[in-house]
Amino acid sequence: MSKLTKGIIAGSIALTALATGIISQFEGRELRAYQDIVNVWTICDGETKGVKAGDVATPAQCDSMLAKNLITYEAGMDRCLTYPVPGKVKVAFLSLAYNIGTGAFCRSTLVRKANAGDVVGACEQILVWDKAGKPPRPVKGLTNRRKAERELCLEGAKA
Repeated sequence: MSKLTKGIIAGSIALTALATGIISQFEGRELRAYQDIVNVWTICDGETKGVKAGDVATPAQCDSMLAKNLITYEAGMDRCLTYPVPGKVKVAFLSLAYNIGTGAFCRSTLVRKANAGDVVGACEQILVWDKAGKPPRPVKGLTNRRKAERELCLEGAKA
């Protein structure tokens, strides 16, 4: 394996570890299914796909779900994010995409700004995504998460 390949792999692992830490911190880990603030059944670190009342998971199952989901969300994000962004920016975007879904992420003004090369402007757009419910209202936990994602994003954009 070449030094370049090893460096790319090491960088990818470091970004995945950073993303895992951020997402786990804000999603919280629940081993028993619960209904989130918009009444969606959720388990582990924000997993909603196929979750139903009474579901239980082990920490190892949660780790596996999160690892697989990060790969899936990053791939979805990469399909619409055409402008190359620095690692910390990508981690902030991945945390956002994991929370709002790749469809919403890809249709966002944030992606349009990033793809136009306005990475700082894209970072600022993260703050827009702090609402939940019907009608949508700001949620303190989402506001705190978005501020942290924005800070990481700007740190990466200005590096």
